[in-house]
Amino acid sequence: MKKQHFDYIVCGGGASGLLFLKALTEDPFFNDATILLIEKETKNSNDRTWCFWEEEQGAFDSIVHKEWGTAQFFSKSLHLEFDLTPLRYKMLRSQPFYKTIYDRVKKTKNIKLLQTQILDLQSKGAVTQVITSEETYESTRVITSLYDHNALFQQKKYPVLQQHFMGWFIETPKACFDPTKILFMDFNIPQNQETRFLYVLPFDEKHALFEYTFFSEKVLDKKVYEEGIEDYLKKKGIDTFTLIEKEQGNIPMSCFPFEQANTPSLLHIGTAGGWTKASTGFTFLNTNRQVHRLIDFLKKGKPLNEFTAKNRFRFYDLLFLDVLSKYNSKGSELFERMFAKNDPLRIFRFLDEKTALWEDLLILASFSFQQKKWFIYALFRRFF
Repeated sequence: MKKQHFDYIVCGGGASGLLFLKALTEDPFFNDATILLIEKETKNSNDRTWCFWEEEQGAFDSIVHKEWGTAQFFSKSLHLEFDLTPLRYKMLRSQPFYKTIYDRVKKTKNIKLLQTQILDLQSKGAVTQVITSEETYESTRVITSLYDHNALFQQKKYPVLQQHFMGWFIETPKACFDPTKILFMDFNIPQNQETRFLYVLPFDEKHALFEYTFFSEKVLDKKVYEEGIEDYLKKKGIDTFTLIEKEQGNIPMSCFPFEQANTPSLLHIGTAGGWTKASTGFTFLNTNRQVHRLIDFLKKGKPLNEFTAKNRFRFYDLLFLDVLSKYNSKGSELFERMFAKNDPLRIFRFLDEKTALWEDLLILASFSFQQKKWFIYALFRRFF
């Protein structure tokens, strides 16, 4: 039976797959290419929230839900508030994101949308077959955001933590919030030998998102998250509120080389490609940057497994995760030290992988003597 061939097949219509499709439609180089998007779900709801920071205007400003210019960081020994200028911290909800890109894709004649289950990807060197519940398709350029969880969790060489969280969108009967500033991290909660913090995004004086976030190995029972948010709200004097919406998720934090699964005709992107910022779990804006690098790469006609997203920050993240996995109860102290001893904007640039080497060294130097020993030991173990 003859298999349908496409120049590009995109497996998965989540953030990374849609960002890639958006970039394809914006570049006339791909106007004549045949493109297939395969996604099993109907993407039309607010099933995700993405946050990021950038300078001034951005590509998604027309659908940004809310943005802020001031941030706070709280811990036992530090109460910090700072101006983000020239950055703006932005929140994007998935429903308008999906609609904007799907509307664009549906108007693009050379893109076919297929809603079905992908059963398997079989890469045979120069060609990869995509086996679905309906038919088999093939291409020399398969871009997938699907990944094998087993490959990540069964290996021992690279530590795997998870950013797992639950968020409550609430409404209060009276004004409780300052909608001009976010609470980026509040470590003033019981840590229970882990790294835990509250993250608060106020939309107006009566509406806010409270997200209870963990950087640790195991996802917990949902009661732990719910009780944690309830306790925090009570501590803030918020006893009466309406719970409008919940969100829950977990993002792998690892420097595992996801790219080793790539072949000349198969490329993993997004979280599946190691594009998540391993030390924080932030994914959206980094994925958008990598997508534009990928577009330039595709024009050169090289094998897909020659594309790489590695840089020196990947190694920094590896050392940080080595330390955080070994000393998980010390996470709040590590973040506190970074924010206490550095210009917060430098920290944001560092997390965005935009600092110069001398700035990276300043951040490393800001850790305490004991903390430096943890990083030196992690470095020694990686080389010896």
